[in-house]
Amino acid sequence: MSDDQDFNDIAEAAFDLARAGERERLLRFVEAGLPVDLVNGSGDSLLMLAAYHGHADTVRALIKAGAEVDKRNDRDQSPLAGAVFKNYDEVIAVLLEAGADPDAGTPSARQIAAMFDRDTFK
Repeated sequence: MSDDQDFNDIAEAAFDLARAGERERLLRFVEAGLPVDLVNGSGDSLLMLAAYHGHADTVRALIKAGAEVDKRNDRDQSPLAGAVFKNYDEVIAVLLEAGADPDAGTPSARQIAAMFDRDTFK
């Protein structure tokens, strides 16, 4: 197996761990040198996947490890916008506490909250 294939396998495993909220196992990859802001083919970062799937503890751990809180994917969506869309209050709180910008991206988290008539930012 080539080094590229090995890396792709590790990256895919890391994306799966982020989606599943497997914080400790995911952090072992990051501590071993996997870029904390690694993105998949859609530009979704590990933080985006953890946020979109509602894993506040994993989001918190990735931020502590240096993940960029406003890193947007290829569709210009931010992790905060994903959490607001899915209505994950705890994830929203973690991202805001870390300085996430409610106006970043298109649509922004603030625009999504307004679209669903949520008072997330009032």
